[in-house]
Amino acid sequence: MTAQASQQKKQSKLNTSGKWIGGIVFTFFIAMLGFLLAKVPGFNQVGQLACAIIIAVIYRQIFGYPEALRSGITFSSKKLLRLAIILYGLKLNIDTVFHDGLGLLVRDAFVILFAIGVMVWLGKLFKADKNITLLLGVGTGVCGAAAIAAVAPIIKTKDEDTAISVGIIAMMGTVFAIGYSLIQPLLPLVPVEYGIWSGISLHELAHVAIAAEPAGEDALAVALLAKLGRVFLLVPLCFILIYIMKIKNKGEQGQNKVEFPWFLIGFILMSLIGSYVVGNIIPVSDSVMEGISAATTWILTAAMVGLGLNVSIKDLRSKALKPLLAITVTSILLSVAAYFII
Repeated sequence: MTAQASQQKKQSKLNTSGKWIGGIVFTFFIAMLGFLLAKVPGFNQVGQLACAIIIAVIYRQIFGYPEALRSGITFSSKKLLRLAIILYGLKLNIDTVFHDGLGLLVRDAFVILFAIGVMVWLGKLFKADKNITLLLGVGTGVCGAAAIAAVAPIIKTKDEDTAISVGIIAMMGTVFAIGYSLIQPLLPLVPVEYGIWSGISLHELAHVAIAAEPAGEDALAVALLAKLGRVFLLVPLCFILIYIMKIKNKGEQGQNKVEFPWFLIGFILMSLIGSYVVGNIIPVSDSVMEGISAATTWILTAAMVGLGLNVSIKDLRSKALKPLLAITVTSILLSVAAYFII
């Protein structure tokens, strides 16, 4: 190889690395814009994640997909997404669920089955997109965007379908969280009962916190405990879906084989570390844990930006309306059903 050819090869690698890094930086830049937009009154109720996806979708429609940065954007939407799910495991205190939340787990399981079952049924009734419908059912039943992100690789959804689902779940959860807060003083429920209702029926951890916090510390504590039970059930749900997908794809060609989601093992390990190691064996300050939580949110947001850049308005119009109707009906029915089992 000549010196010139060697130099050209090095330059090509540098260009490739630069585009890869540039793509990752680009997703975090839009995540920062989402963070800033979420500070604006009105948008502060929507949250950083949904704001960033909105900006990413708008960017795609105006400027098109940044092809030169595709490798880095894909890394964010695939690899960073799995890292975020792994880190999300620290939010699940298994010990607390086992000691204080076993009674809530039965109700949590009912909620997950109810949400997925009703969503799938309504999806068929409305002739909605099957993958988006299933993702929204899982997101409604378990833990919003994190659950959607965990399940999407298992059922092999398109990036744009995952982004659409996350955007819908963020919007729907925000609307219902605000609605819960407004009707809370009118309900014949003591704070603990209201907390259970919020925890077993709202979409995201953040939505549960928004709805339960006005009812006091007891309501917030039990609401988060109920929500943690649903997060805990994400793991067995994923393995059930893997089994279903394997049966569904049995006999088909190898490219349809369901890959084992190794990031779930990381999720479980992080949950065990957060439950039994951090604070017990290794002392870790609250500020450090808050920093890790914030980093998890930023990583997940950057990953969702990568997904959002794959969404076209045409696809949004054709795919989102029927699932949006289905999740609206499902969320209302779930709220009513959950009210009667608290």
